[in-house]
Amino acid sequence: MRLKSLFAAVLAAVLSVGAFALPARAQIEVDVNRGDVQPLPIAVPGFRGERGAEIAQVITSNLERSGLFRPIDQAAFIERDLDIRYQPRFGDWKTINAQALVNGEVSVDPTGRLTVNFRLWDVFAEQQLLGMQFTSTSENWRRVAHKISDAVYERLTGEKGYFDTRVVFVAESGGRIDRVKRLAIMDQDGANPSYLTDGSYIVMTPRFSSTSQEITYMALRPEGSSIYLFNLETGRRETLGNFPGMVFAPRFSHDGGKVAFSVERSGNTDIHVMDLRSRSSSRLTADPSIDTSPSFSPDGAQITFNSDRGGSPQIYVMNADGSGVRRISFGSGRYMTPVWSPTGEYIAFTKQEGGRFHIGIMRPDGSGERLLTSSYLDEGPTWAPNGRVLMFSRETPGGPPRLWTVDVTGRIVRPAPYPQSGSDPAWSPLLN
Repeated sequence: MRLKSLFAAVLAAVLSVGAFALPARAQIEVDVNRGDVQPLPIAVPGFRGERGAEIAQVITSNLERSGLFRPIDQAAFIERDLDIRYQPRFGDWKTINAQALVNGEVSVDPTGRLTVNFRLWDVFAEQQLLGMQFTSTSENWRRVAHKISDAVYERLTGEKGYFDTRVVFVAESGGRIDRVKRLAIMDQDGANPSYLTDGSYIVMTPRFSSTSQEITYMALRPEGSSIYLFNLETGRRETLGNFPGMVFAPRFSHDGGKVAFSVERSGNTDIHVMDLRSRSSSRLTADPSIDTSPSFSPDGAQITFNSDRGGSPQIYVMNADGSGVRRISFGSGRYMTPVWSPTGEYIAFTKQEGGRFHIGIMRPDGSGERLLTSSYLDEGPTWAPNGRVLMFSRETPGGPPRLWTVDVTGRIVRPAPYPQSGSDPAWSPLLN
């Protein structure tokens, strides 16, 4: 199947949004920065019309997985078959302690265009907080549900949502000796999974551009390694270039104009960067050690990376031209795979200490280190585009790797909704 057809359902629709009611000031809000936040009780009845029940279910699942909302069981609902033209019977929703309510209506015109209207209500204040309309093709109903989820999340938390996104990762199958590693992609909620490579070679460290639907990844074949650029919209795939030695760990700059990566030659590994417009490359580090896992700051001015130049793997930061190298991790254990958050607030990392692996975060100056997870093997964090949630891979003794998520408070840790084996996840930006 051609790549274009693989993503036709995602790329065919142009979604339009129109707000037709001024939102009242919210009487309810979720403080995402509190580690002890109690999930907000929210009711999401099935929307009226075709696909209405399914759209409401996707919204419910998205909000519940965030850990910030507690959807109320529909069996408890007193008022049913809500009409968006009228206010809900707020007393019925107060009785079941719903603090927020989302209801909507779906219509499909003769050409197959889907229109979804929805309202978000503050039940106890008896006010409408949000009213919006989305238009798309019928096959893109899931994306409409994700966009509604993002709108509700943002209105109630003050933070951007992250539901209308995709995740590229390494899908793994087979035994440990004959392991097949294919490049795969799915919606953030595990829907619409598909393979991008055929498994005839090993793929590693796929990474999304933060400005477009483009990924870079490492391909490992018996004759050596290559770094590829792959445009998901056009299906175009090309190598980054030919380099003597092993090339690996690519990552885009925040503006998508550069790719930083590592090159191993004669036992020494250094970080290089390529300008994708001119295709000129330069070497940024020249230390007789292993320098790898580069990650740009959002403003492009700095790069964090992993190096064992101090005797064990630690996290360093340098200017984007390779100057001003400074170490920022000083705790016990081994620090690996640093990745700058989209907001610039944190650097996430993998830490190995005392036979356990952790996903942690620290500020770019090394302060405020916090470990968010702990298990037999947690590694490879990637940030959601709002900088509030991380996805990573977790492995149990003798078991295959699985994808998991954790929020920046460390309170909400749960399996990602993908039932198969996967590793090396990378989160996309919000889709257009």
